[in-house]
Amino acid sequence: MWCKECERETKQDKCEICGRKTETDIPAKIYRCPKCNIPIIRTANDIDRNICPRCNGEALYMSSDLRPVFPEERLLLEIMLDKPLAFLNSSVWANDNRYYIDDKIIALTSKYYKKYTPDYIRQKLAEYKEQNTYDAFNEVISKFVEANRTRLNYIIDEAHKFIQEESSKYPRENIVLSFSGGKDSTVTADLAVKALSDPSLVHIFGNTTLEFPLTIEYAQRFRKNNPMAIFRIAQNKEQNFYNVCEDIGPPARTMRWCCSMFKTGPITRILNRYYHDINILTFYGIRKCESVSRSKYNRVEDNAEAVKIQKQKVASPIFLWQDLDIWLYILGEDVDFNDAYRLGHDRVGCWCCPNANERSQFLAAIYMPKQQMKWREFLIDFAKKIGKPDAEVYVDTGKWKARQGGNGVKAAQDVKIRYTNCTAEDNAKIYKLNRPVDDEFLNLFTPFGKVSKELGRKLINETLVIDMKTNVPIISIQPFKQDDYEYSVKIKTMNVSKHDDLQRMAGYQIRKFNACRKCLKCESLCRFGAISITGDIYSIDENKCKRCKMCVTAKYLDGGCLMDKYLKTKEQG
Repeated sequence: MWCKECERETKQDKCEICGRKTETDIPAKIYRCPKCNIPIIRTANDIDRNICPRCNGEALYMSSDLRPVFPEERLLLEIMLDKPLAFLNSSVWANDNRYYIDDKIIALTSKYYKKYTPDYIRQKLAEYKEQNTYDAFNEVISKFVEANRTRLNYIIDEAHKFIQEESSKYPRENIVLSFSGGKDSTVTADLAVKALSDPSLVHIFGNTTLEFPLTIEYAQRFRKNNPMAIFRIAQNKEQNFYNVCEDIGPPARTMRWCCSMFKTGPITRILNRYYHDINILTFYGIRKCESVSRSKYNRVEDNAEAVKIQKQKVASPIFLWQDLDIWLYILGEDVDFNDAYRLGHDRVGCWCCPNANERSQFLAAIYMPKQQMKWREFLIDFAKKIGKPDAEVYVDTGKWKARQGGNGVKAAQDVKIRYTNCTAEDNAKIYKLNRPVDDEFLNLFTPFGKVSKELGRKLINETLVIDMKTNVPIISIQPFKQDDYEYSVKIKTMNVSKHDDLQRMAGYQIRKFNACRKCLKCESLCRFGAISITGDIYSIDENKCKRCKMCVTAKYLDGGCLMDKYLKTKEQG
């Protein structure tokens, strides 16, 4: 345990000196040995943190974290600085846009990303490619691994013990490795296989269809090099990313519908197919230092609000690792990895992600020119459709990433719940629909109880929903004709004490019926696997549904449906 306030180690949950709650991780800092010209990972607990383990020389503070700069990225940096091959024999590392070249630091500001065209840079990269060798880089890495061997052994040992302890609570067949093709999931998978001495563990690769080409190549290479691994690919083959963008608009920082539709949802389907109602343990490559949101996670999570897929407990062996720890493991253990990192990408999720930084967009323009141009042209067309006066500026300055709600998007009309109070009956509302009442609509009321056409009044085509505990009707559903609405339905609540609460939840289901884009979030939400999307049909299995009402509770699903969050407009409040 570690107290940040006093910068001291303790075995207590609270520091004996300041009383502050302690943390499990001891913060690491990066020092540099001038003689060996390499970074050294040290914690505040290391007595000899200012001493190089390799040469016993004095080490100086360097940075809070680092990543290696491979020759491909180094050459790109040199071209941007008009110094091709100038640092061929140097020790080059980076942290965000700060480059550490031997004992000098160069900050790569935005102006460098606009200095040359992608075509010019590609030409220069090709010109110097043959001379851009790995000899000096490999020598630096060899020294780096040698100097940090004690640190490497420590983090491996700690991670192995963690994996073994968490895995002991589950049958081996109920253990899953989340494999994204990124460095963190690569390391997590390698750690788990070695810790459990089991090369046949289940790996699930979520192919979002927006992966870097190099990520797909790496996934294929991984399968070939690990023939005993059970490798499953989760992919949404029913939706096309650009078609969905046309309908509801491109994803933005606070509206990343793509994650549910193209990643979490398909992975849920794979888990439901192979594990049904069985609870599983998934090892994830999540790290605390990656973002503010992830810093709030726990190393082991099974809380309904924290876990995206409800049937699993997630655990991260590398939760406390820093970037340089990840690279120390990969380079020290000789683990194959995604070649996108060699080009300078620090993350390799979806290549057009609205969370991508300026460097990632710059690299995409160089190494993926056709995809980048197609995406930019789409964004400009979209900006024009929603009335942006200077569409190109809106796109090129990244303002599209901050888009919120469905302003200007036709689909936004579908999330507005329109209704009138019935004048003839109490506790009854007449809701507007965008298509007729059918079996799919009636099925949406399964979470409230048993849906029965037989018990309803046939003359008015009524369907009743029967409470599973009291066996009395609580909802009446009746197709209705309303002058203002082309399609409508009357929902009446009865035999309950809180009519408004029940009507509100019924309204969530009305919204789903009108606005559902098959984002698959609901499939991930249901821990019992009762919700499924087949083709264009959203269905709830009445035999699997436990009537927990999580799928109609705003706390767990924004407004009862993710489309409400993504398409709500300002006038809706």
